[in-house]
Amino acid sequence: MFSHTKTPVANDWTTGDVSVVDVASGKEQVLLASPAAESDPIYSRDGKWIALTISDNPPRWGGSGAINILPATGGTPKALAASFDEQPDLIGWAADGKHLYYSEVRGTATRIYAIDIDTNAITEINKGDSAYGLTTINRTGTMFGFSMQTTDKPAEAYVSRGDAFAPVQISHANADMAKLPVGKTEVIRWKSRDGMDIEGLLSYPLGYEAGKRVPLLLVIHGGPTGVFTQSFTGGPGVYPIATFNAQGYGVLRVNPRGSSGYGKKFRMANYKDWGGADYQDLMTGVDKLIQDGVADENRLGVMGWSYGGFMTSWIITQTKRFKAASIGAPVTNLMSFTGTADIPSFVPDYFGGQPWENLDLYRAHSAMFNIKGASTPSMIQHGEADIRVPISQSYELYHALKAQGVPVRMLVLPRQPHGPSEPKMLLKVMQSNLEWFNKYLGNGS
Repeated sequence: MFSHTKTPVANDWTTGDVSVVDVASGKEQVLLASPAAESDPIYSRDGKWIALTISDNPPRWGGSGAINILPATGGTPKALAASFDEQPDLIGWAADGKHLYYSEVRGTATRIYAIDIDTNAITEINKGDSAYGLTTINRTGTMFGFSMQTTDKPAEAYVSRGDAFAPVQISHANADMAKLPVGKTEVIRWKSRDGMDIEGLLSYPLGYEAGKRVPLLLVIHGGPTGVFTQSFTGGPGVYPIATFNAQGYGVLRVNPRGSSGYGKKFRMANYKDWGGADYQDLMTGVDKLIQDGVADENRLGVMGWSYGGFMTSWIITQTKRFKAASIGAPVTNLMSFTGTADIPSFVPDYFGGQPWENLDLYRAHSAMFNIKGASTPSMIQHGEADIRVPISQSYELYHALKAQGVPVRMLVLPRQPHGPSEPKMLLKVMQSNLEWFNKYLGNGS
């Protein structure tokens, strides 16, 4: 049994169906095909049932779905109760054959749940604020295996019984990294401009003294359905949080509307509105830290990759409050992006039609059509082999800033896709970001 799409290209994920193969004859048979996207099929332990995930119908790039079960011989799938975020990551069947395990991000933490296939009752298996990944279950449905990390402890491998969750660490791959000091990270909450509740992670400088104002770096995630969880701040990434903290910077990572982890309504709240209310979610978070006496309003920086790059490029067209920006693999022109990316249906889904059908909307929400007068010193970083967000998006921004005399640097990463994949390229990106903000915010050694 396997799931498959019309082609391997990313844009065709919406065509997902499920088929079975007769091992003896090799004959394939479609088991389930609908306008929705079916994926992740798993046989029950007695072979009588199949659990799988089925998307909304029609599938949306905002990403919602539900766990379903159906007889292994075929038939009409039965949808189980909706999960909190409606983005369940199916793990497998429990030992009793009556429950299914799944994981899901809730806020800034990861949760593992069990759902009763008869009553739809959902039970939360784990507690705490850790970030989990790669969660699997053994053949008997009795033991979980997963990675787990917190903001101050790097990822390691763990196991736990399914009927009595109690993680036991079984690896020490990052033992040396765990000895390094990191700044304190806490979850903060505030009201956005329209009253919506927004959450973020604030990582303080190493050795922070309460009441002291510090330079603040705003980091924006991709997606836009990405989400910042309480993962280790010293982990690898284009924006080295722990290093920034060690250099005296506070770092704010916001989960604005459009993010996963806060329910479907919240995740879909930025449709037709990129750079609108989500921009206000970010700015009110910065405002809060200034009002709380943490951030120095005269020493603010902003950065983001992919959708975070879109938002960073948008921010420099809307405000001059940031002294420097780092813009990674950004979508800067919604029209030309739609015509050159490997996911041409992505923006039309978010904006309710093609550019020629909603021309004013595409222009109103593209940095390139609002770039006049931008003045924030900006570094642009982009992989030369990026097919998700073609590098031409960055060249458009680079030349527009350069033509207006704005301090701008273009860092082209040879051979790299939509994010640096080679260690030396990742190191170069991290070093360049640190140097850029030290230069314009006057911080660091």
